[in-house]
Amino acid sequence: MDELTTLPLPSEETVPTAEEMTLGWMEKDLKRVDQEFRNNLRSPVPIIAVIGEHLLKSGGKRVRAKLLLLSAKLCDYSGENHISMASLIEFIHTATLLHDDVVDNAKLRRGVDSANAIWGNEACVLVGDFLFTKCFTRMVESNNWRILHTISKATTIIAEGELEELIRTEKLIRTNDLSLTEEEYLSIIARKTAYLISAATQIGAILANAPKEKEDALAKFGMEVGIAFQLIDDNLDYTSHESGKDMGMDLREGKITLPLIFTLKNCDPGEKALIQATVKAQPITERAFLRVLEIIERYRGVQYTREKAKEYVERAKECLQLFPNSREKEALCTLADYVLERKL
Repeated sequence: MDELTTLPLPSEETVPTAEEMTLGWMEKDLKRVDQEFRNNLRSPVPIIAVIGEHLLKSGGKRVRAKLLLLSAKLCDYSGENHISMASLIEFIHTATLLHDDVVDNAKLRRGVDSANAIWGNEACVLVGDFLFTKCFTRMVESNNWRILHTISKATTIIAEGELEELIRTEKLIRTNDLSLTEEEYLSIIARKTAYLISAATQIGAILANAPKEKEDALAKFGMEVGIAFQLIDDNLDYTSHESGKDMGMDLREGKITLPLIFTLKNCDPGEKALIQATVKAQPITERAFLRVLEIIERYRGVQYTREKAKEYVERAKECLQLFPNSREKEALCTLADYVLERKL
């Protein structure tokens, strides 16, 4: 009896989330993915492993790795290469994070000091380069040219999306140009964020030698989920201190995202002029940002963005209709729904 009384009572902290309940059976594979990630960091240059380990422990949800593992299993894959491919997808993602933080001069990543804030921009750019090249080396060793083609195409498109966003940002800061349309913005985020997620789900199907119809369906699923993921990320900049960065950082960095694009389309000329003046007056003060936030709230820019993200999630789940019901299909739908609820 004494032993029983020492057991912790149930609490909100110990109750598993819907995501944890649905995906808990994947834990063993995810640990293997992390171990493979660490194995690929081995180098006679110690800082590579140090920075890689810092990012590995920074609290990421491994969404891309989970999607690849689940997509492979959904298509009845029974081999072991899904583990190494999932770790390499995380390598690519980690490399893009390192480069993004350097470009943005970010100080935080998921609520902790960013790697470039600790080790400097030069080291982080070079470690990012190592991750990219190591990934392609391992891909070549796998001798699966369709997968190599898929990831090569994805990294090219990611770079294009990042450059397009950078050009737009510099144009905004230089000329105060707020003319970015919703269609143009969706094109940018499809390239810079969604394409890698789409590659992850497509690679799962390729590993399993799935029919083209299923491969295309999973690639489309990943694209829709990826766009929704970035839209919710846009919202977090205006709604949450839990996102691991200061509210308003996108605007302060000259990035116009969907909540503001929608607001600019619907607000009156005086409000638009106020927003333009705020963006022009770099650096943007907290008081000025809060005035912009009030206008966004008035025109329901955040709500519109969330509704848009929900539409993408629903379309993603429709892509899975040709697959029979299974725990993998349920888990993919759960991950899609998680995108709408995430705080990080």
